[in-house]
Amino acid sequence: MTDYVLNHSRPGPREVLHWVMRGEVALALGVVGVIVLLILPVPAFLLDTLLSLSITSAVLILMTSLLIRRPLEFTAFPTVLLVTTLYRLALNIASTRLILGHGHEGAHGAGKVIESFGRLMTGGNFAIGLIVFAILVLVNFIVITKGSSRIAEVAARFTLDSMPGKQMAIDADLSAGLIDEATAKLRRKELEQESTFFGAMDGASKFVRGDAVAGLVITAINVIGGMLIGVIQHHVPIGQAAATYTVMTIGDGLVTQIPALIISIAAGFLVSKSGVEGSADKALVTQLAMNPISLGMVSAAAGVLALIPGMPIIPMVGISLGTGLLAYRRGMKANEPAPVAAAPEAPTEQEDEPISQTLAIDEIKIELGYGLLPLINDLEGRRLTDQIKALRKTLAADYGFVMPAVRILDNMRLDSQGYMIRIKEMEAGAGSVRLGSLMAMDPRGGQVELPGEHVREPAFGLPATWIDDGLREEATFRGYTIVDPATVLTTHLTEILKENMPDLLSYAEVQKLLKDLAPDQKKLVDDLVPSVVSTATIQRVLQALLRERVSIRDLPSILEGIGESAPHTSSITLLVEQVRGRLARQLSFAHRGDDGALPIITMSADWENAFADALIGQGDDKQLALAPSRLQDFIRSVRDSFERAALAGDSPVLLTSPQIRPYVRSIIERFRGQTPVMSQNEVHPKARLKTVGTI
Repeated sequence: MTDYVLNHSRPGPREVLHWVMRGEVALALGVVGVIVLLILPVPAFLLDTLLSLSITSAVLILMTSLLIRRPLEFTAFPTVLLVTTLYRLALNIASTRLILGHGHEGAHGAGKVIESFGRLMTGGNFAIGLIVFAILVLVNFIVITKGSSRIAEVAARFTLDSMPGKQMAIDADLSAGLIDEATAKLRRKELEQESTFFGAMDGASKFVRGDAVAGLVITAINVIGGMLIGVIQHHVPIGQAAATYTVMTIGDGLVTQIPALIISIAAGFLVSKSGVEGSADKALVTQLAMNPISLGMVSAAAGVLALIPGMPIIPMVGISLGTGLLAYRRGMKANEPAPVAAAPEAPTEQEDEPISQTLAIDEIKIELGYGLLPLINDLEGRRLTDQIKALRKTLAADYGFVMPAVRILDNMRLDSQGYMIRIKEMEAGAGSVRLGSLMAMDPRGGQVELPGEHVREPAFGLPATWIDDGLREEATFRGYTIVDPATVLTTHLTEILKENMPDLLSYAEVQKLLKDLAPDQKKLVDDLVPSVVSTATIQRVLQALLRERVSIRDLPSILEGIGESAPHTSSITLLVEQVRGRLARQLSFAHRGDDGALPIITMSADWENAFADALIGQGDDKQLALAPSRLQDFIRSVRDSFERAALAGDSPVLLTSPQIRPYVRSIIERFRGQTPVMSQNEVHPKARLKTVGTI
């Protein structure tokens, strides 16, 4: 510890100044300084400087509020309002201490700034000055502050109430492909900032009202308390005490209330221009001085008023001529034909430009009947767009497959409760759901014994029933599975996507997957592509894996497997088998049962030999030539074995030898597409096996 102290020198003045100049340190010191003002006395010359700073900072805040284009550009205003209010109250307390402690010395006892403002307002008559000051404070408190508080309160309420609708609009635009994910995030962030800002403004406006009330109370204390102290303690004549303390009190009140009035006006400008784009001057000129008819009516009204006996003619005539000239110029500018005629011609030529857009194919599209459009704006947490987003994340996590964006459209040709799912513009599935109802299904596969519309579940074809929402509790009590309409559609979409993942994994998506690999894996890609294997070959291997619903998330291991075999063979089948061997741990883990064991159905030696003997050809050109009668026997045996395993509650995999696995799989996928087929090379050494049958 001693060595540490000796080896580290103390910070010098330059380092200390550097820390003080940092924004967060300066703000902290400023807030601490304001708190110190509440406790310690301040000399008159220092108070003059602090009061001058209060006035100039208020002007800066007002100018900022006038010149910003949108309220969200000044989101720090609530914090600024709190700091300035605390600062003025601290100055009020410091000036009160000087007025009560040095008021008997004369009007200069509280500083030059307070004396100057007091004499300017009183003008030799402290009664008139006191009345004018009271009116100024009341205007600030009753008119400006109260109005600003009400506007902020209403703006906060309506902003919070409109948030769900705005959020829906963003989600709908994103699902329809009108905006990308980055734009959607930006719009959501702006929406969150808007709600937070107006909510904070609603609370911050109470600071201004409290400041005005405190100003009135402090003014009364200074006048009454100062006169009592001056007359009783310092034996000042009552007339002189009244004049002196009133001048200082009015000056003190003005010095603090004028910044308060300026900041209240700034708050009013800020909350009242929530729907106006542009700085205040441009917005007012655009909305007030652009209509020639309104300006003409103002000119006529001013001219009529000028003719009334006793009215000042020169001001009224000047206003009438000025507004009349402005109305004439606006009217002439509105009637100019050249800009209006030339403007539409440019876009008409551009409308036919993107002919290529008609050639674009939507990878995934959902068409809804008009009765299902509320699924997009469901306010009860079952919104279709939210479920599709969750589905994209799930597929990415489970299969390493980044699902393309889904476009949602309405189709008036469909049934009002119907929908259609298209993959690359071709129909891949269709169904119908019932809004306001729930789909109930028996997990045992039987018919639901509840009143409702009996149908087939669209994703798996199981018996199901649309029941009324009021029967939810009874259906749950009977052990039925309850699904809402949006989930029914999303489940159907999930199964269709799993079936079509190979077709959706395009060349561009493979390039993106390779590009998004971690930096430490980039060397592997550089060594493989294109010197050893092409991107197209990698795409075909990945598509083959997805066709058997094998996750491609472990892309580095897949690339290592391809790189190991690609120099020796160009067969996609052999490359896939090599990669599957690399993914043994993943495959064994993915298909294990609830007890942690891998349930398997093995092939007998007769069938193994039958398949091996039926392979004809050499090298990569091998084909399976098994007699049709033998194929029927094999299919029948597979069905019987897997049905027995299913009745026992198992979901086994079919285990074969590595040489015949691809050919066995090519047969299995024709009648049991979801049945996994693994070879002995794909079983991890630490996997615990459980044989549940033999073919």
